[in-house]
Amino acid sequence: MMDKYLIVLEKTETGFSAYSPDVWGCVATGETLETTLENMRSALVFHLQDNESIPQPRGIDAYLDALRESEGEEFYLTHIGVEVLK
Repeated sequence: MMDKYLIVLEKTETGFSAYSPDVWGCVATGETLETTLENMRSALVFHLQDNESIPQPRGIDAYLDALRESEGEEFYLTHIGVEVLK
């Protein structure tokens, strides 16, 4: 089964950073949006495979929280689908 996790991408001085409000401690960076998304997908898979309890993705409230909490002047919201086999 594939779950979709909210991803917040923020513009930095050297590229982009990303995190998921649903998966604490899971972050990624990259020089481009595409690279950052690829790195974030890999980080999510690695993080979720290593974690015994997989967090359930949240709904619209996560979007609203991410909008309020984002510190970047330029940021994007998206979802990444991740399938983790246990």
